[in-house]
Amino acid sequence: MTDPIRSWPELRALALSLDLPKVEEAVSWGNPNLKAHGKMWCWWSPMIDAACFKGSVEEREMLQDADPETFVMHPHYARSGILLVAAGRIDPGWAEARLRRTWEEMAPKRWLAAWTAGQGG
Repeated sequence: MTDPIRSWPELRALALSLDLPKVEEAVSWGNPNLKAHGKMWCWWSPMIDAACFKGSVEEREMLQDADPETFVMHPHYARSGILLVAAGRIDPGWAEARLRRTWEEMAPKRWLAAWTAGQGG
Protein backbone atom coordinates (compact mmCIF):
# COMPACT_ATOMS: atom_id res chain seq x y z
CA MET A 1 0.00 0.00 0.00
CA THR A 2 1.18 3.51 -0.81
CA ASP A 3 1.84 5.85 2.12
CA PRO A 4 -1.08 8.13 2.99
CA ILE A 5 -1.00 11.80 2.11
CA ARG A 6 -0.08 13.91 5.13
CA SER A 7 0.11 17.51 3.91
CA TRP A 8 -0.89 20.09 1.34
CA PRO A 9 2.42 19.81 -0.54
CA GLU A 10 1.84 16.06 -0.96
CA LEU A 11 -1.78 16.51 -2.08
CA ARG A 12 -0.79 19.35 -4.41
CA ALA A 13 1.94 17.20 -5.96
CA LEU A 14 -0.49 14.31 -6.52
CA ALA A 15 -3.12 16.58 -8.06
CA LEU A 16 -0.65 18.27 -10.41
CA SER A 17 0.85 14.91 -11.40
CA LEU A 18 -2.50 14.00 -12.97
CA ASP A 19 -1.60 16.52 -15.70
CA LEU A 20 -5.22 17.51 -16.27
CA PRO A 21 -5.82 20.63 -18.37
CA LYS A 22 -7.47 23.73 -16.96
CA VAL A 23 -5.88 23.25 -13.51
CA GLU A 24 -4.12 26.19 -11.93
CA GLU A 25 -2.63 27.16 -8.62
CA ALA A 26 -4.45 29.92 -6.79
CA VAL A 27 -4.90 31.59 -3.42
CA SER A 28 -8.37 32.07 -1.96
CA TRP A 29 -9.03 33.74 1.38
CA GLY A 30 -5.26 33.79 1.92
CA ASN A 31 -4.83 30.02 1.47
CA PRO A 32 -3.29 28.07 -1.42
CA ASN A 33 -5.53 25.84 -3.48
CA LEU A 34 -5.88 24.31 -6.88
CA LYS A 35 -8.62 25.40 -9.22
CA ALA A 36 -10.04 23.41 -12.08
CA HIS A 37 -11.95 25.18 -14.80
CA GLY A 38 -11.73 28.36 -12.70
CA LYS A 39 -13.35 26.85 -9.59
CA MET A 40 -11.80 25.61 -6.35
CA TRP A 41 -10.93 21.94 -6.86
CA CYS A 42 -8.92 20.90 -3.81
CA TRP A 43 -7.22 22.59 -0.86
CA TRP A 44 -6.08 22.11 2.71
CA SER A 45 -8.42 23.38 5.40
CA PRO A 46 -7.10 26.30 7.42
CA MET A 47 -9.39 25.21 10.27
CA ILE A 48 -8.52 21.54 10.71
CA ASP A 49 -5.56 19.41 9.58
CA ALA A 50 -7.41 17.88 6.66
CA ALA A 51 -7.67 17.98 2.89
CA CYS A 52 -10.81 19.42 1.30
CA PHE A 53 -12.50 17.76 -1.67
CA LYS A 54 -15.78 18.63 -3.33
CA GLY A 55 -18.67 16.25 -2.70
CA SER A 56 -22.19 16.30 -1.33
CA VAL A 57 -23.63 16.37 2.17
CA GLU A 58 -25.10 12.90 1.62
CA GLU A 59 -21.79 11.46 0.48
CA ARG A 60 -19.95 13.10 3.37
CA GLU A 61 -22.40 11.64 5.89
CA MET A 62 -22.07 8.16 4.36
CA LEU A 63 -18.26 8.35 4.43
CA GLN A 64 -18.25 9.66 8.01
CA ASP A 65 -20.53 6.82 9.12
CA ALA A 66 -18.21 4.29 7.45
CA ASP A 67 -14.90 5.77 8.69
CA PRO A 68 -15.20 8.70 11.12
CA GLU A 69 -11.45 8.77 11.84
CA THR A 70 -10.67 9.40 8.16
CA PHE A 71 -13.64 11.52 7.09
CA VAL A 72 -13.80 14.26 9.67
CA MET A 73 -15.92 17.37 10.21
CA HIS A 74 -15.44 20.96 11.28
CA PRO A 75 -18.45 23.20 12.00
CA HIS A 76 -17.36 25.66 9.29
CA TYR A 77 -18.13 23.04 6.63
CA ALA A 78 -21.34 21.61 8.14
CA ARG A 79 -23.71 23.17 5.60
CA SER A 80 -21.58 22.41 2.54
CA GLY A 81 -20.77 19.18 0.77
CA ILE A 82 -17.04 19.51 1.36
CA LEU A 83 -15.35 16.22 2.20
CA LEU A 84 -12.67 16.65 4.86
CA VAL A 85 -10.10 13.86 4.92
CA ALA A 86 -7.77 13.80 7.92
CA ALA A 87 -4.06 14.31 7.35
CA GLY A 88 -2.18 11.03 7.36
CA ARG A 89 -5.31 9.06 6.44
CA ILE A 90 -5.71 10.16 2.81
CA ASP A 91 -5.37 7.18 0.52
CA PRO A 92 -3.61 8.36 -2.67
CA GLY A 93 -5.72 6.04 -4.85
CA TRP A 94 -8.93 7.40 -3.36
CA ALA A 95 -7.66 10.98 -3.72
CA GLU A 96 -6.71 10.46 -7.36
CA ALA A 97 -10.11 8.96 -8.23
CA ARG A 98 -11.91 11.75 -6.36
CA LEU A 99 -9.86 14.45 -8.08
CA ARG A 100 -10.41 12.99 -11.55
CA ARG A 101 -14.15 12.62 -10.97
CA THR A 102 -14.50 16.14 -9.57
CA TRP A 103 -12.39 17.62 -12.38
CA GLU A 104 -14.68 16.00 -14.93
CA GLU A 105 -17.86 17.08 -13.11
CA MET A 106 -16.60 20.67 -12.98
CA ALA A 107 -15.74 20.86 -16.68
CA PRO A 108 -18.11 22.68 -19.02
CA LYS A 109 -19.90 19.91 -20.93
CA ARG A 110 -19.11 21.18 -24.43
CA TRP A 111 -15.42 21.64 -23.56
CA LEU A 112 -15.26 18.19 -21.94
CA ALA A 113 -16.81 16.52 -24.98
CA ALA A 114 -14.24 18.16 -27.28
CA TRP A 115 -11.35 17.33 -24.95
CA THR A 116 -12.49 13.70 -24.56
CA ALA A 117 -12.80 13.33 -28.34
CA GLY A 118 -9.26 14.66 -28.73
CA GLN A 119 -7.99 12.07 -26.22
CA GLY A 120 -9.32 9.24 -28.36
CA GLY A 121 -12.27 8.42 -26.15
